Amino acid sequence: MFNNVGWLDRGLRFLAAAVLLYLGGWMYSGSALGVGLAIAGGVALFTGLTGSCVLYGLLGINTRKDNQTSHP
Repeated sequence: MFNNVGWLDRGLRFLAAAVLLYLGGWMYSGSALGVGLAIAGGVALFTGLTGSCVLYGLLGINTRKDNQTSHP
């Protein structure tokens, strides 16, 4: 899989995932909004962990610099 997510972008995704998973799992648990927030948080966490975003690939966006390695 091609890595197209840079370190700053990955950090922001981890932060967004934490907030979305918190809101979906505790603040709005048991509701459709909570499920949606939890799914969005899971996607943000997955893309942050893998460093690859399918949507970025489709749009031709690459926030990863050439000198960044694939793995931390």
